[in-house]
Amino acid sequence: LPSRIIRFPWQLVKAKVRRTIEEALKVWSDVTPLTFTEVQEGRADIVIDFTRYWHGDNLPFDGPGGILAHAFFPKTHREGDVHFDYDETWTIGNNLGTDLLQVAAHEFGHVLGLQHTAVSKSLMSPFYIFRYPLSLSEDDKQGIQYLYGKPSVHPDPTPTQPAELPQPDLETNEITNVEALQPDACLTAFDAAATIRGELFFFSSRFVWRLRAGRLQDGYPALASRHWQGIPSSVDATFEDPLGNIWFFQDSQYWIYDGERRVSGPTPITELGLPASPVQAALVWGAEKNKIYIFSGGNYWRFNPQRRQVDNIYPRAMADWRGVPAEIDAAFQDELGFAYFLRGRDYWKFDPVQVKVLEGYPRQISQDFFSCTPSS
Repeated sequence: LPSRIIRFPWQLVKAKVRRTIEEALKVWSDVTPLTFTEVQEGRADIVIDFTRYWHGDNLPFDGPGGILAHAFFPKTHREGDVHFDYDETWTIGNNLGTDLLQVAAHEFGHVLGLQHTAVSKSLMSPFYIFRYPLSLSEDDKQGIQYLYGKPSVHPDPTPTQPAELPQPDLETNEITNVEALQPDACLTAFDAAATIRGELFFFSSRFVWRLRAGRLQDGYPALASRHWQGIPSSVDATFEDPLGNIWFFQDSQYWIYDGERRVSGPTPITELGLPASPVQAALVWGAEKNKIYIFSGGNYWRFNPQRRQVDNIYPRAMADWRGVPAEIDAAFQDELGFAYFLRGRDYWKFDPVQVKVLEGYPRQISQDFFSCTPSS
């Protein structure tokens, strides 16, 4: 199968990139009858490109961190294309940045037809963790050999065709055009909101909006699973704790992520001392961001993330938050210390000094955060 590199990352010399791509493909050719050769012009079955932000496939990159790369499965409209985020710090053989060998080998697995696996320490795991030396797990080998067979002693010059592949669903390696399904922020009632890494994220169903310095970032809304693979299809509440861990709640379970890497979950929220009923919102509050409140059913608890326990199993009433509705959908704090409580398409701004909602609220979320035309 011929492969071709269109553009290269700026940190690495072209010769090293070519050798690394060759090695990443060899991971798969060593255990199948497949063979790969690089071409520098003309037709190629695998087309590799290092690109930025919006790049023509409705799956934009997001700058350093976040999404590293994506690839297109066989029998899709862009089969064989592999895109790497140009803005990542690409390295080879070390964890000082993002290891190109590991990411490339993973994406080539997708190009050949493999989907993500839940088997830990597999190359096709959805979570990037630097490992050296690179190797395939038994699950990886079984998957690729199911599609192409084992290496033959006398290779057949005819290219091997993959076994019939299942049609990928919406979230399979981000290959489906989700633009037509994206909700409109001007018409959306958000399920959760939080300040994460200094940026404001709004969640609704499986989508997320990302605001930096009050501006909606290009490429959003996007599937939340692009940032946090393995999170539930919808999020009831979320917050970032003082250690930088990101917590997600859905129904009576919670998940914890370190950046984009899942470290635990799903876990019953009863282990936190909470009742087995859905969490409606979570708020990190205070100058040190060390006060965390969890809201459910018109009540709230103060939560200690280090001990992973509420301070008291008996809740307090929402009446303590003067002017805030008893039932809320989401909450977050801004950089000035004001708290925001969301319900439906409205929000209330809470003054930490006067300890009550400011005059003139509620206001519309869509108007103040997404510059939408006010609705009646």
